[in-house]
Amino acid sequence: MKFARFTALSTAAAAALAIGFSTTSFAQMAGMQARAEKTVQVGGAPMYPSKNIVQNAVNSRDHTTLVAAVKAAGLVDTLQSAGPFTVFAPTNRAFDKLPKGTVQTLLKPENKKMLTNVLTYHVVAGRLSANDLIQAAKRDGGQTRLKTVEGEELTVAANGNALSVWDSKGGRSNITIRNVFQSNGVIHVVDSVLLPG
Repeated sequence: MKFARFTALSTAAAAALAIGFSTTSFAQMAGMQARAEKTVQVGGAPMYPSKNIVQNAVNSRDHTTLVAAVKAAGLVDTLQSAGPFTVFAPTNRAFDKLPKGTVQTLLKPENKKMLTNVLTYHVVAGRLSANDLIQAAKRDGGQTRLKTVEGEELTVAANGNALSVWDSKGGRSNITIRNVFQSNGVIHVVDSVLLPG
């Protein structure tokens, strides 16, 4: 009887140790992957260069509004495609700066086209790093124009190493986190929503 109890306890202890080792090894593996891939932390989560824009964005707690908007607009497949894309990604706080009720209105099914226009206005074809943007702005006298997937232009201005983005209505957004590289492009986090004309 004592032997049976000892065997049961030993089995339970072994199982607990195995679970502990599994958990540790998963954590270690995630840490090693993050270090190997030179991740950038966005919204409390590492952004992996081996993952696409959507796979990374869904893990950022600062971009839940943007992710919900991308889903509502039916742009998930587009932003998971090969691209490459440069995305100026507004945070939840950026969306909160819009007039009260704007986000709720944009998320309504009948406003899908308008929402799509706003979101694709934040996307430029190609993989443009912060250095690419700075160099282009310097060549053009301090600012450069970029044609968006929506069709209108954004203006990127460089002041030293600081980058800001201007929309067609004169609204300004600052790039707060740059060079978040993805398998299909790059994200630059911005602090205001950009609006097409």
